[in-house]
Amino acid sequence: MRIAVTGSSGLIGTHLVAALRTDGHDVLRLVRRTPRTADEHRWDPHHQRVDPTLLADVDAVVNLAGTPIRPRPFTSSYKESLRRSRLDSTTTVSRAFADAATAEPGRRRVLLSASAVGYYGDTGDRTVTESAPSGQDFLARLCAEWEAATAPAEAAGIRVAHLRTGLVVGRGAMLVTILGLVFRAGLGGRMGSGRQYWPWIGLEDEIAAIRFLLDADVSGPVNLTGPDPVTNAEFVRRLAHVLHRPAVLPVPGPAIALALGEFGRSSVLAGQRAVPAALQEAGFTWTHRDLDSALRTALGRG
Repeated sequence: MRIAVTGSSGLIGTHLVAALRTDGHDVLRLVRRTPRTADEHRWDPHHQRVDPTLLADVDAVVNLAGTPIRPRPFTSSYKESLRRSRLDSTTTVSRAFADAATAEPGRRRVLLSASAVGYYGDTGDRTVTESAPSGQDFLARLCAEWEAATAPAEAAGIRVAHLRTGLVVGRGAMLVTILGLVFRAGLGGRMGSGRQYWPWIGLEDEIAAIRFLLDADVSGPVNLTGPDPVTNAEFVRRLAHVLHRPAVLPVPGPAIALALGEFGRSSVLAGQRAVPAALQEAGFTWTHRDLDSALRTALGRG
């Protein structure tokens, strides 16, 4: 296949491009800076501009572009950056891909567009599949808008799947890097009550699931999570076990909310017991079905 990837310089994008090339696909990368290699092509999602011929012979687009969500307060300017980067990128690539599909009808095309389990908001201990409604906090509304921005591609008959990714557990992942430093220093513990669910996925399975969805007859929302979501308390207990460190210093919820504001309340102290029903029904096979396996690989512990 000829596959275009946006957001290819991030953790997921970097590993995905390498895997796609290993699979024998022809990969082109859409970048906002001046291209440095033959596989890079410049586009301007901020002004919704892309070469109309660029996607003419492309079979699939994997859209991962967007300002990274960092553990920091959600100021109004940061919120707007998160929102605009996602909506501009998704709208631009969806319209361009739709134009290509209209010009050459009958060709099978697929758009895999990033989203997140934050779509559901805080769901407590209720298990949620892809059919669950969206939440009401900022991240939930952002995910809903993000997914809606693929409408031009869907209207053109392109198969569209929304990649509702959970917390990625892998070498170099922000979550693993930060918590690894804290726990290695012996300062780790549950966050808030610890009862909030953290739907995780191993980096290897994140990449494998995207590759799987290029060919699988699946459209609509797809939870990219492991089959066994755990609470925050269980997550940190297993992390401490893998690192052979204690987990006895809980961080009070009010302190997290004070330091991180809305981000802390919606992304650290809240959670989703999200399960990957769509992937399971499609026959996807996980490398890391349990959290211990994913953590050991991410932390280089065998």
